[in-house]
Amino acid sequence: MLTLTDLLAPVSLDVFHAEYDDQKPLYIPATDGTTKRELLDWAGLNALLGQRSIWTPQTLKVVFNGEPISPGLYCVETEGKSGRALRPSPSKVQILMSQGASVVADDVQDLNPSIRGLCKGLSQAFAGHVGAHIYSSFQGVQAFGTHFDLHHVFAVQTEGEKTWRLYRNRADCPTTFPFDSPEVRRWLAESRGEVMTEVRMRPGDVLYLPRGWYHDAVATDGASLHVTFSITPLSGRALFRLLENLAMEDPAFRAWLRPADEDGGTLKAQLERFSRALAALAAGDALHEEVAMAQARLVPRGDEFELPGQIALTFYERTTLAAPPIEGPAARAIDWAMGQKRILLEEMIADFDFVPEGDLRDAIALTVRAGALRRI
Repeated sequence: MLTLTDLLAPVSLDVFHAEYDDQKPLYIPATDGTTKRELLDWAGLNALLGQRSIWTPQTLKVVFNGEPISPGLYCVETEGKSGRALRPSPSKVQILMSQGASVVADDVQDLNPSIRGLCKGLSQAFAGHVGAHIYSSFQGVQAFGTHFDLHHVFAVQTEGEKTWRLYRNRADCPTTFPFDSPEVRRWLAESRGEVMTEVRMRPGDVLYLPRGWYHDAVATDGASLHVTFSITPLSGRALFRLLENLAMEDPAFRAWLRPADEDGGTLKAQLERFSRALAALAAGDALHEEVAMAQARLVPRGDEFELPGQIALTFYERTTLAAPPIEGPAARAIDWAMGQKRILLEEMIADFDFVPEGDLRDAIALTVRAGALRRI
C-alpha cells in the first residue's frame, strides 16, 4: 500500500516538512513509476466508471474549457428500486470527451483499495480530511483555467502526460474561493503573476502544491489520467468552536452581558474578565486535548466489512461505584459510559471514533477492575 514516504521518494519526510510542506511546490519525477501507477490505470478507471449506479451529476462532472457541462447533456434518467435518478451515460460522456471535454470524478477515496489506503495514510500524516479526485482528458484539453486550491494538493500522474504551469504568486491562506465568473477569471489571470515553471508530468510523477498556489494544467500527448489528493487540516478557525465548548462550562460565560451604555464601565470589566479566562483556556491542556480529538475525527477508521463473519458483542452494566480517573480522550467515553445503564463496547468504539480503540479497551478494563462496570 502506498504511503506518503512512497509518494515523496527519493525526497525524505524530514526534507519535505522542512522545505516544502505548506511552503513551496515540489515536483518528483518517477524513478520507477510502476508502484504509483497502480493507483489507477485505464482499466481501473473503466471499471470504476462502469459502476453506473454509484455515479451522480454531483460526483461525475464533465467540463469543457473550464465550464461545467449541464448534466442533461451527458446523463440519462434511469429507473431503480429507490426511484428515478440521473446517471451519466458512458456513450454521451465519451462523445463529449472526443469533442474536447474532460471528466472529473470526485470523492473516489473509498472506491479503490489502493487509493483508500493512501488517503488514510495522508490523513494521519497531515491530521486532516483527505479526498481523492480523478481527472481524465485528451491532448490539448484544459479542464480548468488558472486557479488556486484551499488545501494541500498531491497530483499523481498514472497514464499519459500532462503539463502543469505553476505561477509565482500565492494566495495568502485562503479559506474561500469566489464563484466562477468572467470577472473572477480576469482577477485570477491578473493576480497569478508570471509563470514560475512548467512541469511535464509523466506516469509515476508526483507534484505537490501548497494551499493557495496559482496553477493550471493541460493534457500534452494523447489521453491523460491523474489522481489528485486534496488534504485539508484544521485551521485556526476551529479554535473558536472548541473554545466556545470549553468556555460554556463556566457559568460566567453563560451570564448576560451588561448594557454597553451602562455607567461605570461594567461591560468593559466583564469583557476583560472574559478575555483573561479565554487566554487561560487557550493556554491550557483542555484545549490541546480538544484539538487532538477534533483532528482524530478527520482520520478515517480502519473499519472494513468482514462478512460473513459476525462480531462478538461485549456488554457491561454500571455498578454503584465511581469510575477511576482516566486520562486523555478516553475519559470522555468513560464519562458517557457511567451515565448509561448498559454499555455495548463495540458500539462505543464505533461512536467514539476519535479515541484509539486500544485506549478505549484499556479504559474499560481499568473501570472494570475498579468495580465501576461489570460484564454481563
